[in-house]
Amino acid sequence: MSFLFGRKKTPEEMLKQNQRALNRVMRELDRERVKLERQEKQIINDIKKMAAQGEIAAVRIMAKDLVRTRRSIKKFIMMKANIQAISLKITTIKSQGAMANAMKGVTKAMTSMNKQMNMPQLQKIMMEFEKEADIMDMKEETMNDIMDDVMGAEEDEEETDQLVNQVLDELGLSLNDQLGDVPTASGSLPTGKEKAKQNSADDELQARLDNLRRD
Repeated sequence: MSFLFGRKKTPEEMLKQNQRALNRVMRELDRERVKLERQEKQIINDIKKMAAQGEIAAVRIMAKDLVRTRRSIKKFIMMKANIQAISLKITTIKSQGAMANAMKGVTKAMTSMNKQMNMPQLQKIMMEFEKEADIMDMKEETMNDIMDDVMGAEEDEEETDQLVNQVLDELGLSLNDQLGDVPTASGSLPTGKEKAKQNSADDELQARLDNLRRD
């Protein structure tokens, strides 16, 4: 039956059609208003001429015609203003309809995404990720501890040597001088005199260190 009565128009198409009709009416009102304004000017000129000729009766008739013309102009202006208000409402309705359609599309998209999202699988993935992250943190912490132990031992040894050298420098001695008397693995064992000399030097060093502590 649609081929007999035509396709049913959508609300958007009906709004566009009504807005076009309103715009056409406003253009016609503007044309009529312009005609009345020209007529107003012509009546004013005629009144001036009749008044100059002393035709008072004609002047009164033309004055009444001028009043009616001006009222008609005001009516056309008011009618156009009302039609513009209606056209603005139609535009607002169209905007609201477009916004509703957009929200409808977004809602459908969100519904589809929610259906595709598998929460148990997502929770499983998050748990596995957290587990692997913990393992990685533990390995990293272990490696850091190993590196700290290795580097720490070297740093402790260097710091010990620095402190010893500092003390010996304050005593006017040298670490190499103190170690010079120590026998090596390949050398012979020190004699009794050498042992007594080494013990005397150690006692002297200890005495000086004790003096530094008291100072």
